[in-house]
Amino acid sequence: MNAIDLLIQDHERVKEILTRLADSTERAVKTRTELLSKLEMEVMIHTELEEQILYPAYKEAGGKEEAKMYHEAKEEHRAVDALVLPDLKATDPGSLEFSGRVKVCKELLEHHIEEEEEEMFPNARELFDEARLEEMGAQMTELRNRLKKEFTARAAA
Repeated sequence: MNAIDLLIQDHERVKEILTRLADSTERAVKTRTELLSKLEMEVMIHTELEEQILYPAYKEAGGKEEAKMYHEAKEEHRAVDALVLPDLKATDPGSLEFSGRVKVCKELLEHHIEEEEEEMFPNARELFDEARLEEMGAQMTELRNRLKKEFTARAAA
């Protein structure tokens, strides 16, 4: 699978988890906790795939606009990984505050996804030929499998 298609599949999974989380009620503590754990894993793995494989190649192959987009996308990842998700994890899933934080997290991630799918990914399809996209997709699949094992082992510990 090529890198862009793989990342779009990730986006669909993340959006589905976010929708289920946003639609849950304060009484669904167990469901919210499970969904939050899934969301954290998906976002963490997806961020690594982009930042280790796609983003550096994209920045290198492009010009000033691609470099600007690269830095903006990395900053959006940092905001979610360092601020939004840790806050959400530290919030009581049975509270209204949790509902509000989920909404903000959903809006941030949907904005990021939209920018990637409407700007960065079409650009990347122009910058890289199909063989290069397939090669990056294979690297991503391998990295995803390793990270998923690590995340699962850490969660079980």
